[in-house]
Amino acid sequence: MSDEPTPGQESPQPISERDADRIDADRGRALDEALLGGERSLTLDDLAAQTNLSHEFLRSYWQALGLPILGHDERSFTVDDAQALRDIAEVAGTEELSNRSLTSLVRSVGHTTERLALWQAEALVEHMAQRHELDDTSARLLLLDRLPSLAPVLEAQMVHAWRRQIAALAGRWAVEFSGARATDERGEGELPLPRAVGFADIVSFTTRTASLLSSELSDFVSDFEAGARDVITAAGGRVVKTVGDAVLFIADDVETGAEVALGLATAGHDGHLVNVPPVRVSLVWGRVLSRFGDVFGPSVNLASRLTAEAEPGTVLLDQATAALLAENSKFALTGKPSREVRGLGALAPVRLQRAFTPEG
Repeated sequence: MSDEPTPGQESPQPISERDADRIDADRGRALDEALLGGERSLTLDDLAAQTNLSHEFLRSYWQALGLPILGHDERSFTVDDAQALRDIAEVAGTEELSNRSLTSLVRSVGHTTERLALWQAEALVEHMAQRHELDDTSARLLLLDRLPSLAPVLEAQMVHAWRRQIAALAGRWAVEFSGARATDERGEGELPLPRAVGFADIVSFTTRTASLLSSELSDFVSDFEAGARDVITAAGGRVVKTVGDAVLFIADDVETGAEVALGLATAGHDGHLVNVPPVRVSLVWGRVLSRFGDVFGPSVNLASRLTAEAEPGTVLLDQATAALLAENSKFALTGKPSREVRGLGALAPVRLQRAFTPEG
Protein backbone atom coordinates (compact mmCIF):
# COMPACT_ATOMS: atom_id res chain seq x y z
CA MET A 1 0.00 0.00 0.00
CA SER A 2 1.40 3.40 -0.94
CA ASP A 3 2.28 5.90 1.76
CA GLU A 4 1.61 8.78 -0.62
CA PRO A 5 -1.28 11.04 0.44
CA THR A 6 -4.51 10.67 -1.54
CA PRO A 7 -5.62 13.65 -3.61
CA GLY A 8 -6.88 16.39 -1.31
CA GLN A 9 -5.14 14.88 1.74
CA GLU A 10 -2.11 16.66 3.13
CA SER A 11 0.84 14.79 4.58
CA PRO A 12 1.17 15.21 8.36
CA GLN A 13 3.83 17.74 9.14
CA PRO A 14 6.25 17.44 12.06
CA ILE A 15 5.69 19.92 14.87
CA SER A 16 8.25 22.69 14.78
CA GLU A 17 10.20 23.70 17.86
CA ARG A 18 8.31 27.01 17.91
CA ASP A 19 4.95 25.21 17.78
CA ALA A 20 6.04 22.82 20.52
CA ASP A 21 6.98 25.79 22.72
CA ARG A 22 3.60 27.38 22.00
CA ILE A 23 1.78 24.16 22.94
CA ASP A 24 3.76 23.96 26.18
CA ALA A 25 3.02 27.61 26.94
CA ASP A 26 -0.70 27.10 26.28
CA ARG A 27 -0.71 24.06 28.56
CA GLY A 28 1.10 26.05 31.25
CA ARG A 29 -1.43 28.90 31.06
CA ALA A 30 -4.33 26.44 31.25
CA LEU A 31 -2.80 24.74 34.28
CA ASP A 32 -2.17 28.08 36.00
CA GLU A 33 -5.77 29.12 35.39
CA ALA A 34 -7.05 25.83 36.84
CA LEU A 35 -4.60 25.39 39.71
CA LEU A 36 -3.64 28.94 40.68
CA GLY A 37 -6.90 30.75 39.93
CA GLY A 38 -5.32 33.02 37.33
CA GLU A 39 -2.20 33.89 35.43
CA ARG A 40 1.17 34.73 36.95
CA SER A 41 0.93 38.46 36.40
CA LEU A 42 2.90 39.95 39.33
CA THR A 43 6.60 40.45 39.91
CA LEU A 44 8.12 40.55 43.38
CA ASP A 45 7.89 44.36 43.32
CA ASP A 46 4.22 44.16 42.29
CA LEU A 47 3.55 41.71 45.11
CA ALA A 48 5.21 44.01 47.65
CA ALA A 49 3.17 46.97 46.39
CA GLN A 50 -0.15 45.07 46.53
CA THR A 51 0.43 43.63 50.01
CA ASN A 52 2.37 46.47 51.67
CA LEU A 53 4.86 43.83 52.81
CA SER A 54 8.64 44.02 52.63
CA HIS A 55 10.69 42.02 50.17
CA GLU A 56 12.30 40.34 53.17
CA PHE A 57 8.90 39.17 54.47
CA LEU A 58 7.87 37.93 51.02
CA ARG A 59 11.10 36.02 50.46
CA SER A 60 10.93 34.51 53.95
CA TYR A 61 7.33 33.39 53.41
CA TRP A 62 8.08 31.85 50.02
CA GLN A 63 11.15 30.08 51.35
CA ALA A 64 9.18 28.66 54.29
CA LEU A 65 6.55 27.45 51.82
CA GLY A 66 9.30 25.51 50.06
CA LEU A 67 9.01 27.31 46.72
CA PRO A 68 11.68 29.20 44.76
CA ILE A 69 11.53 32.86 43.78
CA LEU A 70 12.67 32.64 40.17
CA GLY A 71 13.83 36.21 39.71
CA HIS A 72 13.26 39.75 40.86
CA ASP A 73 11.62 40.76 37.56
CA GLU A 74 9.98 37.43 36.81
CA ARG A 75 6.18 37.42 36.69
CA SER A 76 5.80 34.53 39.11
CA PHE A 77 2.90 35.54 41.35
CA THR A 78 -0.88 35.72 41.09
CA VAL A 79 -3.59 37.87 42.62
CA ASP A 80 -4.47 34.92 44.87
CA ASP A 81 -0.86 34.83 46.10
CA ALA A 82 -1.19 38.46 47.15
CA GLN A 83 -4.42 37.76 49.05
CA ALA A 84 -2.90 34.76 50.85
CA LEU A 85 0.03 36.90 51.98
CA ARG A 86 -2.24 39.70 53.21
CA ASP A 87 -4.27 37.16 55.18
CA ILE A 88 -1.31 35.52 56.93
CA ALA A 89 0.30 38.90 57.65
CA GLU A 90 -2.95 40.09 59.26
CA VAL A 91 -3.10 37.00 61.47
CA ALA A 92 0.56 37.45 62.40
CA GLY A 93 -0.14 41.03 63.45
CA THR A 94 -3.36 40.27 65.34
CA GLU A 95 -1.87 37.32 67.23
CA GLU A 96 1.53 39.04 67.61
CA LEU A 97 3.27 35.98 66.21
CA SER A 98 7.04 35.86 66.48
CA ASN A 99 9.05 35.25 63.31
CA ARG A 100 9.77 31.76 64.61
CA SER A 101 6.08 30.94 65.14
CA LEU A 102 5.01 32.41 61.81
CA THR A 103 7.72 30.54 59.94
CA SER A 104 6.71 27.31 61.65
CA LEU A 105 3.07 27.77 60.63
CA VAL A 106 3.94 28.49 57.01
CA ARG A 107 6.51 25.70 56.86
CA SER A 108 3.94 23.21 58.21
CA VAL A 109 1.70 23.98 55.25
CA GLY A 110 4.51 23.90 52.71
CA HIS A 111 6.07 20.68 53.96
CA THR A 112 2.77 18.83 54.27
CA THR A 113 1.27 19.95 50.96
CA GLU A 114 4.51 19.26 49.06
CA ARG A 115 4.40 15.64 50.20
CA LEU A 116 0.63 15.49 49.69
CA ALA A 117 0.83 16.79 46.12
CA LEU A 118 3.59 14.33 45.21
CA TRP A 119 1.75 11.42 46.86
CA GLN A 120 -1.49 12.17 45.03
CA ALA A 121 0.21 12.80 41.68
CA GLU A 122 2.21 9.57 41.82
CA ALA A 123 -0.91 7.60 42.79
CA LEU A 124 -2.77 9.04 39.78
CA VAL A 125 0.17 8.38 37.44
CA GLU A 126 0.23 4.74 38.57
CA HIS A 127 -3.53 4.47 38.05
CA MET A 128 -3.43 5.97 34.56
CA ALA A 129 -0.48 3.85 33.50
CA GLN A 130 -2.33 0.68 34.53
CA ARG A 131 -5.77 1.66 33.29
CA HIS A 132 -4.66 2.93 29.88
CA GLU A 133 -1.61 0.65 29.48
CA LEU A 134 0.75 3.62 29.18
CA ASP A 135 4.44 4.04 29.84
CA ASP A 136 5.42 6.30 32.75
CA THR A 137 6.03 9.42 30.63
CA SER A 138 2.74 9.10 28.75
CA ALA A 139 0.86 8.61 32.03
CA ARG A 140 2.38 11.81 33.43
CA LEU A 141 1.43 13.78 30.32
CA LEU A 142 -2.11 12.41 30.56
CA LEU A 143 -2.28 13.51 34.19
CA LEU A 144 -1.29 17.05 33.14
CA ASP A 145 -4.29 17.09 30.82
CA ARG A 146 -6.60 15.73 33.54
CA LEU A 147 -5.41 17.95 36.43
CA PRO A 148 -7.76 20.89 35.67
CA SER A 149 -10.78 18.64 36.28
CA LEU A 150 -9.27 16.65 39.14
CA ALA A 151 -7.72 19.50 41.15
CA PRO A 152 -10.96 21.06 42.49
CA VAL A 153 -12.07 17.71 43.91
CA LEU A 154 -8.66 17.03 45.49
CA GLU A 155 -8.59 20.55 46.94
CA ALA A 156 -12.04 20.13 48.48
CA GLN A 157 -11.02 16.78 49.96
CA MET A 158 -7.92 18.36 51.52
CA VAL A 159 -9.93 21.17 53.12
CA HIS A 160 -12.55 18.71 54.37
CA ALA A 161 -9.91 16.39 55.85
CA TRP A 162 -8.11 19.30 57.55
CA ARG A 163 -11.34 20.48 59.15
CA ARG A 164 -12.11 17.02 60.45
CA GLN A 165 -8.56 16.55 61.76
CA ILE A 166 -8.43 19.92 63.52
CA ALA A 167 -11.88 19.25 65.01
CA ALA A 168 -10.73 15.83 66.25
CA LEU A 169 -7.63 17.41 67.79
CA ALA A 170 -9.72 20.12 69.48
CA GLY A 171 -12.06 17.46 70.84
CA ARG A 172 -9.22 15.42 72.33
CA TRP A 173 -7.67 18.51 73.91
CA ALA A 174 -11.02 19.59 75.34
CA VAL A 175 -11.33 16.26 77.12
CA GLU A 176 -7.70 16.06 78.21
CA PHE A 177 -7.06 19.63 79.34
CA SER A 178 -10.40 21.29 80.14
CA GLY A 179 -10.17 20.36 83.82
CA ALA A 180 -6.45 20.87 84.13
CA ARG A 181 -4.96 23.69 86.15
CA ALA A 182 -3.05 26.19 84.05
CA THR A 183 0.66 26.38 84.79
CA ASP A 184 3.34 28.81 83.76
CA GLU A 185 6.36 26.64 83.11
CA ARG A 186 7.38 28.61 79.96
CA GLY A 187 8.88 25.54 78.35
CA GLU A 188 10.86 24.49 81.41
CA GLY A 189 10.65 21.27 83.40
CA GLU A 190 9.23 17.96 82.21
CA LEU A 191 7.90 17.33 78.72
CA PRO A 192 4.25 18.34 78.45
CA LEU A 193 2.30 15.41 77.02
CA PRO A 194 1.89 11.95 78.63
CA ARG A 195 1.54 9.46 75.77
CA ALA A 196 1.99 5.83 74.85
CA VAL A 197 4.59 5.72 72.07
CA GLY A 198 5.46 2.75 69.90
CA PHE A 199 7.12 1.57 66.73
CA ALA A 200 6.31 -1.25 64.33
CA ASP A 201 9.17 -2.34 62.11
CA ILE A 202 9.07 -4.77 59.17
CA VAL A 203 11.37 -7.74 59.74
CA SER A 204 14.29 -8.00 57.24
CA PHE A 205 12.92 -5.20 55.07
CA THR A 206 16.10 -4.67 53.03
CA THR A 207 16.55 -8.36 52.25
CA ARG A 208 12.90 -8.89 51.37
CA THR A 209 12.69 -5.91 49.01
CA ALA A 210 16.11 -6.09 47.34
CA SER A 211 14.85 -8.05 44.32
CA LEU A 212 11.47 -6.35 43.90
CA LEU A 213 10.58 -4.40 40.78
CA SER A 214 9.55 -0.77 41.27
CA SER A 215 5.84 -1.61 40.96
CA GLU A 216 6.22 -4.49 43.43
CA LEU A 217 8.11 -2.32 45.91
CA SER A 218 5.40 0.35 45.59
CA ASP A 219 2.70 -2.23 46.33
CA PHE A 220 4.70 -3.64 49.26
CA VAL A 221 5.22 -0.25 50.94
CA SER A 222 1.65 0.88 50.20
CA ASP A 223 0.18 -2.31 51.67
CA PHE A 224 2.21 -1.88 54.84
CA GLU A 225 1.41 1.79 55.34
CA ALA A 226 -2.30 1.47 54.59
CA GLY A 227 -2.69 -1.68 56.67
CA ALA A 228 -0.75 -0.30 59.63
CA ARG A 229 -2.77 2.92 59.61
CA ASP A 230 -6.02 0.96 59.58
CA VAL A 231 -4.92 -1.20 62.53
CA ILE A 232 -3.68 1.79 64.56
CA THR A 233 -6.76 3.92 63.91
CA ALA A 234 -9.20 1.08 64.59
CA ALA A 235 -7.60 0.46 68.00
CA GLY A 236 -7.80 4.14 68.97
CA GLY A 237 -4.23 5.24 68.27
CA ARG A 238 -2.79 7.74 65.81
CA VAL A 239 0.00 7.50 63.26
CA VAL A 240 2.75 10.06 63.79
CA LYS A 241 4.77 9.15 60.70
CA THR A 242 5.97 6.30 58.55
CA VAL A 243 9.63 5.93 57.64
CA GLY A 244 9.94 3.35 54.88
CA ASP A 245 9.84 0.09 56.79
CA ALA A 246 8.61 1.45 60.14
CA VAL A 247 5.65 3.31 61.59
CA LEU A 248 5.63 5.49 64.72
CA PHE A 249 2.33 5.66 66.60
CA ILE A 250 0.96 7.24 69.77
CA ALA A 251 -2.06 6.75 72.02
CA ASP A 252 -3.51 8.86 74.81
CA ASP A 253 -3.52 6.08 77.43
CA VAL A 254 -1.40 3.02 78.04
CA GLU A 255 -4.19 0.46 77.57
CA THR A 256 -5.06 1.86 74.14
CA GLY A 257 -1.39 1.82 73.29
CA ALA A 258 -1.21 -1.84 74.26
CA GLU A 259 -4.20 -2.67 72.06
CA VAL A 260 -2.55 -0.87 69.13
CA ALA A 261 0.76 -2.67 69.66
CA LEU A 262 -0.82 -6.12 69.88
CA GLY A 263 -3.01 -5.38 66.88
CA LEU A 264 0.06 -4.56 64.81
CA ALA A 265 1.97 -7.61 66.03
CA THR A 266 -0.84 -9.98 65.00
CA ALA A 267 -2.01 -8.08 61.92
CA GLY A 268 -0.23 -10.41 59.50
CA HIS A 269 -2.07 -13.40 60.96
CA ASP A 270 -5.40 -11.55 61.08
CA GLY A 271 -5.21 -10.44 57.44
CA HIS A 272 -4.91 -6.69 58.15
CA LEU A 273 -1.38 -6.43 56.71
CA VAL A 274 -1.75 -8.11 53.34
CA ASN A 275 1.43 -9.41 51.64
CA VAL A 276 3.58 -7.93 54.42
CA PRO A 277 5.89 -10.06 56.58
CA PRO A 278 5.78 -10.02 60.39
CA VAL A 279 6.59 -6.85 62.28
CA ARG A 280 8.43 -6.20 65.54
CA VAL A 281 6.63 -3.83 67.88
CA SER A 282 7.49 -1.77 70.95
CA LEU A 283 5.49 0.32 73.41
CA VAL A 284 6.65 2.85 76.03
CA TRP A 285 4.62 5.13 78.28
CA GLY A 286 6.22 8.50 78.91
CA ARG A 287 6.08 12.21 78.35
CA VAL A 288 6.79 13.67 74.91
CA LEU A 289 7.18 16.98 73.15
CA SER A 290 4.97 17.41 70.08
CA ARG A 291 6.46 19.66 67.38
CA PHE A 292 6.45 19.82 63.58
CA GLY A 293 3.92 16.99 63.34
CA ASP A 294 6.35 14.70 65.17
CA VAL A 295 7.03 13.66 68.78
CA PHE A 296 10.32 13.81 70.67
CA GLY A 297 11.65 12.65 74.01
CA PRO A 298 13.44 9.82 75.81
CA SER A 299 10.42 7.53 75.54
CA VAL A 300 10.51 7.80 71.73
CA ASN A 301 14.20 6.86 71.70
CA LEU A 302 13.58 3.97 74.08
CA ALA A 303 10.70 2.65 71.97
CA SER A 304 12.91 2.75 68.88
CA ARG A 305 15.63 0.70 70.61
CA LEU A 306 13.11 -1.79 72.01
CA THR A 307 11.76 -2.49 68.54
CA ALA A 308 15.16 -3.68 67.39
CA GLU A 309 15.23 -6.13 70.34
CA ALA A 310 11.80 -7.65 69.66
CA GLU A 311 11.25 -10.99 67.95
CA PRO A 312 9.07 -11.07 64.79
CA GLY A 313 5.39 -10.83 65.67
CA THR A 314 5.98 -9.77 69.29
CA VAL A 315 5.64 -6.64 71.43
CA LEU A 316 8.25 -5.48 73.94
CA LEU A 317 7.74 -3.00 76.78
CA ASP A 318 10.10 -1.38 79.24
CA GLN A 319 9.59 -2.30 82.89
CA ALA A 320 7.93 1.00 83.85
CA THR A 321 5.28 0.58 81.13
CA ALA A 322 4.79 -3.07 82.07
CA ALA A 323 4.11 -2.03 85.68
CA LEU A 324 1.22 0.15 84.48
CA LEU A 325 -0.38 -2.85 82.75
CA ALA A 326 0.39 -5.43 85.45
CA GLU A 327 -3.09 -5.28 87.02
CA ASN A 328 -4.96 -5.28 83.71
CA SER A 329 -6.60 -8.67 83.19
CA LYS A 330 -6.60 -8.25 79.40
CA PHE A 331 -2.86 -8.68 79.14
CA ALA A 332 -0.12 -11.13 80.05
CA LEU A 333 3.44 -10.02 80.76
CA THR A 334 6.61 -12.08 80.52
CA GLY A 335 9.97 -10.77 81.67
CA LYS A 336 12.89 -11.25 79.28
CA PRO A 337 16.58 -11.62 80.16
CA SER A 338 18.50 -8.39 80.67
CA ARG A 339 20.67 -7.30 77.79
CA GLU A 340 23.03 -4.48 76.93
CA VAL A 341 21.46 -1.96 74.55
CA ARG A 342 23.71 0.60 72.91
CA GLY A 343 23.11 4.03 74.39
CA LEU A 344 20.81 2.71 77.11
CA GLY A 345 22.97 0.27 79.06
CA ALA A 346 21.40 -2.79 80.67
CA LEU A 347 17.75 -3.24 79.70
CA ALA A 348 15.35 -5.95 80.86
CA PRO A 349 12.40 -5.82 78.42
CA VAL A 350 8.99 -7.33 79.07
CA ARG A 351 6.95 -9.16 76.44
CA LEU A 352 3.30 -8.12 76.10
CA GLN A 353 0.64 -10.66 75.08
CA ARG A 354 -3.08 -11.02 75.39
CA ALA A 355 -4.19 -12.90 78.48
CA PHE A 356 -5.31 -16.47 77.85
CA THR A 357 -9.07 -16.92 78.18
CA PRO A 358 -10.40 -20.49 78.03
CA GLU A 359 -13.21 -21.01 75.54
CA GLY A 360 -16.70 -21.68 76.73
